Amino acid sequence: MLSFLIRRLGNALFVMLAVAGLAFLIFRFVGDPVDMMLNEQATQAQRDALRERLGLNASVGVQFAKFVTNAATGDFGISYRNQQDVFPLIMERFPATLELVLVATVLSLVIGLPLGVLTAIHRQKFYAQSLQFLSIVGVSLPSFAVGIFLILIFSVGLKLLPSFGRGTVVDLGFWSTGFLTTSGQRALILPAFTLAMFQITLVMRLVRAEMLETLRTDFIKFAKARGLPNRIVHFRHALRNCLMPVVTVTGMQIGNLIAFALITETVFQWPGMGLLFIQAVTFVDIPVMAAYLVLVSFIFVSLNTIVDLLYGVVDPRLRGAAAGGGHG
Repeated sequence: MLSFLIRRLGNALFVMLAVAGLAFLIFRFVGDPVDMMLNEQATQAQRDALRERLGLNASVGVQFAKFVTNAATGDFGISYRNQQDVFPLIMERFPATLELVLVATVLSLVIGLPLGVLTAIHRQKFYAQSLQFLSIVGVSLPSFAVGIFLILIFSVGLKLLPSFGRGTVVDLGFWSTGFLTTSGQRALILPAFTLAMFQITLVMRLVRAEMLETLRTDFIKFAKARGLPNRIVHFRHALRNCLMPVVTVTGMQIGNLIAFALITETVFQWPGMGLLFIQAVTFVDIPVMAAYLVLVSFIFVSLNTIVDLLYGVVDPRLRGAAAGGGHG
């Protein structure tokens, strides 16, 4: 088990170094931050002094080594645009993004699970086939199109929900939340549903496929033969055996939601990390862009590593396979 753990953690460390290197090299050579931070009237001496202060005169290797060392301690430098430390700047936006992702995840399970069961149980019915067709549409539509469509209906047309912003938030220490205010709750509905659309269809189709497979098993046939009500057979026995892949996929999709929330945040001007990243791209704010990519990649890698370790605990054959691969 120890070798399995070391191997997985080593793989995670290697991936993080590769991502850090890629992020640094890509954004290190995109534009000149000095031109973005100083106006046209700045003298050459001012430019040279700023370049020296930002550490841009050092070699690429030295800059990358310093970047990795500082990033390991949460120091991603100073934002070229905001003139603030990058890590506190991102952490200030993190509650908004995480709140949006958590609500989207809950929506995907609350809506996707019963729809998946319904389309599996009544797969020959017209409404079940209609839901299947709508799920294909939901998977195909880009999130920005869904967001604009919802804004046109519920904000512009019906004037029921706000089209941008986070509403009124309450600060709980270092954490800010809109859950405790009416305007914050209303502002969360449209962006959360937009972000959850793909996840809803994914959960629905996954549950449907797993349910169809489970309903053909012998223990379900035996439960029906005993005269158990269909509600108990479907939701207590069959659905319970479908939840493991759903939970696994949902856990892995949290990283995707955080990464791709930037599109939803841009459409709804949601003040999260994604909107901060888009603004950083616009102003060539290299430290913010690099920090965002590293942090999102860290979330991805952490979730993957945790899942791998849990699988290794549950299924010892995976540990054996990993150990065998090391001797090959």
